[in-house]
Amino acid sequence: MKWRGLLVSVRDASEAASALAGGAAIIDIKEPLRGSLGRADPEVIAAIAATVQAQAPWTLACGELHEEMHAGGISIARHLAETLAILPALARPPAAVKIGLAGMANRDWQEALNGVWNSLPIGLCRVAVAYSDWQCALAPPPLAIIQAAVQAGCVTLLIDTFDKSAAGILQGVGPDQLSKWMKAARAVGLQVAVAGRITIDEIPQIYGLHADVVALRSAVCSNGRTGRVQKDLVQRASTLCGMA
Repeated sequence: MKWRGLLVSVRDASEAASALAGGAAIIDIKEPLRGSLGRADPEVIAAIAATVQAQAPWTLACGELHEEMHAGGISIARHLAETLAILPALARPPAAVKIGLAGMANRDWQEALNGVWNSLPIGLCRVAVAYSDWQCALAPPPLAIIQAAVQAGCVTLLIDTFDKSAAGILQGVGPDQLSKWMKAARAVGLQVAVAGRITIDEIPQIYGLHADVVALRSAVCSNGRTGRVQKDLVQRASTLCGMA
């Protein structure tokens, strides 16, 4: 699937409705209180999918790989299976899933990640996630993830920040470094989505680096990342993304 435009991360059906009304091209489901790629509960996901229906593709944050490897944790495959089992008839399945690699820098992450990918339903798009603050996240460096992404059959790279209390991605690594990672991803055929406390005013700069997708949450919420998605803020962002 070719991704393009504004992605808005939502945590419930009401937020999804606001994001769609504001012109979001892609709806992403996550629970921000559980981290950068916090996994939402199946019932919440099903309610959002019922709201979205065929209005837009929706993607799913599946947490971090180290959570999958933790003894007693609920596996990503099991979580997804439980979610798909309760989707209403009119709801579509997720268009893509994302798995983070925080805490995996010194572990055999490629074999473990491929094992998870191979346990998921056939046809589900895979999104590789590279943290711009990878040292803080104790994650593999972005270039290593880009190389592994192609081998794993990923079609898209998400460049995001792990620490949501720190500076946004443009302040944290700067446009030059971000551009280098994006060029490396495109050179191997990956689409690129960029997230990480991007402000609405920074959208033109991100697109100027040739991003395919700008992914927002805090910028379109009242009171930041844990606030509520606002239709008017999504509309402003959507206009800058050329989607209005």
